[in-house]
Amino acid sequence: MRRRMESGIIILSVFFAMFFIVIIGNYFTLAADSKYAETAALQSSLTITVESSDGNIYDRNMNLLVNTETKYIAVAVPQAVDMEETAAYAVDKEDFYEKYSEGVPFTFECTEDTEESEGLTVFCVPVRYSENQIAQHIIGYTSQGEGVSGIEYAYDSVLRGTGGENSVTYASDGYGRVLIGEGKSVVRSEAVSSGVVASIDSRIQRICEEAGEQIEKGAIVVTEVKTGDILALASFPEYSVYELEEAVSDENSPMINRALYSYSVGSIFKLVTACEAIQEGYGGYIYSCGGSISVNGKIFRCHKLDGHEMQTMTDAMVNSCNTYFISLSRLLSIPDFRTTAYNLGFGREIHLCSGMTASGGVLPTVEELLVPAELANFSFGQGKLTATPLHISQLTCAIANGGKMPALSLIKGLTTSGISVENEKEPRYSYAIEEDTADMLKEMMISAVNENDSSSARPSCVTAGAKTSTAQTGRYDDDGNELYNAWITGFFPADDPEYAVTVLVEDSGYGNDYAAPVFRQIADEIAKLEEKD
Repeated sequence: MRRRMESGIIILSVFFAMFFIVIIGNYFTLAADSKYAETAALQSSLTITVESSDGNIYDRNMNLLVNTETKYIAVAVPQAVDMEETAAYAVDKEDFYEKYSEGVPFTFECTEDTEESEGLTVFCVPVRYSENQIAQHIIGYTSQGEGVSGIEYAYDSVLRGTGGENSVTYASDGYGRVLIGEGKSVVRSEAVSSGVVASIDSRIQRICEEAGEQIEKGAIVVTEVKTGDILALASFPEYSVYELEEAVSDENSPMINRALYSYSVGSIFKLVTACEAIQEGYGGYIYSCGGSISVNGKIFRCHKLDGHEMQTMTDAMVNSCNTYFISLSRLLSIPDFRTTAYNLGFGREIHLCSGMTASGGVLPTVEELLVPAELANFSFGQGKLTATPLHISQLTCAIANGGKMPALSLIKGLTTSGISVENEKEPRYSYAIEEDTADMLKEMMISAVNENDSSSARPSCVTAGAKTSTAQTGRYDDDGNELYNAWITGFFPADDPEYAVTVLVEDSGYGNDYAAPVFRQIADEIAKLEEKD
């Protein structure tokens, strides 16, 4: 009996010993699982993002207007690279050492031959704007990753859409420390071809910017006569995105696009007066200019104080005779005269893209033009009338294109390939004036260049037609001399016009002295391009 009891106690002891072994084993298993869970919770990832690559802006020939240069940016993990070996690739070594000493992953600009490793990842990144960036007023600029002006603003969602990311991702612990040896994930930008296609020709744009280097304030517009495509649009002074603070404080306001601003037009508007007169049957009107004309007691003077004597309409256009057109305007229907100006684009905004709309300027009302002095001023482009360089270009296109006025366009369309334009819109036209009238005006502009011995607008390499203006501003310099807006608008070749060019030189002098030589240079340089092509 006693032995049976001792045997039971032994069995019970063994049972309890085994029970505690299982409990302790389970405890350590649970503890280990908890440790694994804690470690897993501490593990994460660390992503270092390099400059994003925005979509491209192309010219009409699919040449890049931005992203024309590249640079190399490296992501370095300090504990995984040799400091001195890696520093040899750094463009700015002082900056490299400073970032390396902080002990956390960092980016630095490196040379093209930088060799990658587990702890060093290299990205080729486009430089958005070059030091000698062309078409800055058209392109605009970005700030904090968003378009601020120009095409950058108008097509912000397109240019900064998906596919532009450059990044590298490492596994890391819960403290953000990179776990070298567990691999890395690299994302490289795919935004290498898509973008916006502008109508401008970068070669012609550069010609205009070079021709306008001496223009302190003003604008140049070149358009394709038959389509209305803007081939160049330059505003002066120019500005650099790398010197925005200086541009903002510059008294000449370089950041405004003067092609979109309205100015007194001057004698170019005589083309509109002549247009209405021809359509009303007064194309053969002859007038004797004595140097001045009285309008209800107010004296208006011609720029030739002793007068031009007998003038036909062509003579008056060649000589830019004010009194002829004042006298002519008295014969016209004022409502029809104003309607013709409106049909030719005056008084209406010109929309190029979001954020880029040319001012409608000022087109006097019929009631205002019923005042004789106001009508007299209107007849030769003075008084309340104002318009932008784009309006004047549109007028010239209408004349050179047989009365068929194209709507001006700056954007051809979008591209995903960088090779072709998608969904390109067809040109839009309005029949502003009759073809015969347009042809007569065209011949007058040709005569104004070829029959005027003092014309500074006559190109050497191509024939052309043009009209200058010297518009009063009512402002004076420190010496008391009145400042003028010098204009010229014209087309070439004369027999079959392809290009229309408008030049505005703000606060300067005579159109023949300040604007015409710029027109001549542009026409000659574009003609040389044609010969090369």
